Amino acid sequence: MASTSHSATSHPAKAHKDLEIKDAHLIFNAVWEELEGELGRDKLRFPKEIILLGGAPGAGKGTNTPFIMKARDLTCKPIVVSSLLTGPEARRIKDSGGMVGDREVVGILLRKLLERQYINGAVLDGFPRTRVQVECLKMLFTRMHQLRREYFHTPLGIHFRQPIYHIMVLFVDEKESIGRQLKRGREVHEHNEEIRRGGIGTLLEERVTDLSEEAARNRYRVFKEQTFDALQSLREMFHYHFVNAQGPVEEVQKNILDELKYQSSLELDPRTFDRLRKLPLASEIVVHARQELVRRLDAYEVEQTDLFKKVIALIDAKIVPIIIRHALSGMAQVNSEDALLEDPVALAMLIDIFSERGYHAVVDIQRQEIPASVDLKTGKIQCRVKKVYRMQFHFAASEIRRG
Repeated sequence: MASTSHSATSHPAKAHKDLEIKDAHLIFNAVWEELEGELGRDKLRFPKEIILLGGAPGAGKGTNTPFIMKARDLTCKPIVVSSLLTGPEARRIKDSGGMVGDREVVGILLRKLLERQYINGAVLDGFPRTRVQVECLKMLFTRMHQLRREYFHTPLGIHFRQPIYHIMVLFVDEKESIGRQLKRGREVHEHNEEIRRGGIGTLLEERVTDLSEEAARNRYRVFKEQTFDALQSLREMFHYHFVNAQGPVEEVQKNILDELKYQSSLELDPRTFDRLRKLPLASEIVVHARQELVRRLDAYEVEQTDLFKKVIALIDAKIVPIIIRHALSGMAQVNSEDALLEDPVALAMLIDIFSERGYHAVVDIQRQEIPASVDLKTGKIQCRVKKVYRMQFHFAASEIRRG
């Protein structure tokens, strides 16, 4: 018995998450087109390595940044996103009456990453902080892969290397976070008072949240409710652990090294990476899947009308009634020997139709040899091949409460 499998997938998602991701696509594509139009596609040379440094307030990002940079042999200053938002570009946006939202943050950051000083690597301190920013980071990673494949066999190939993301999220609990924020506030205040009395030295920034326990607690709450969730969603594409930053500096730095070692163990060797570069990423295929599906269905209607009508009639008469009976379970199995499905175009139509309607459809073609006759002289049994199309349809089950 032989089996051939055909499938197509539709992925339903919650409305708010779907809207969020669509917004991210609009934002990222607008920024990308702007940069490509201004600089040229061959000048979109992003850092080989990007280290995303995040963490709870008081977790020690500033303290451990030099250590992380030394461990990865990076010499350029970290890109502190909060500082970018007070820089010339952000001020220009504010002065013109605009707001520095996700669109502006992504634009400013990508432009910063294209500076030649970051060609070997960059540490991003405080990014991403929202789900939209996370999705934009994922799209940047995909575009870097695309550029690598596009320029690989050209003289410019050396400028488009295998992209690497490392994710360092330092975590401390609420009590530790508040204690460290207030301790930092006291030390900065005492330092600045000494400078004011003596007139020598540089004043440090005094954060309002470091001077009030209530403000420090609120800052930690915002991190847990917003940034923590955004950083968690990075795990949909990248493997990493949160780094325990509760202990003394030496212990935290050991935890950081262990995490860097773990993430590095998941990276493909550059030779292997380049061997696989021709194969598209799943994320690239999904981006245009809906458009391609619509194009095919419209072509069926215009170019193969009669066959398209027959397939729809078969679905309506023989398949939909069975699916309706299984609405509670979210899964239906249908077997068919209909000769119409022997046409591979008809089978493709069936799968596309169900995909457009929101189902995940899988069709297995089972070939069975059925005894048909016996040669009385030789005793040889003559068989005919029977084709059975075994179809599975998965969909969102009914939410009617049982029992």
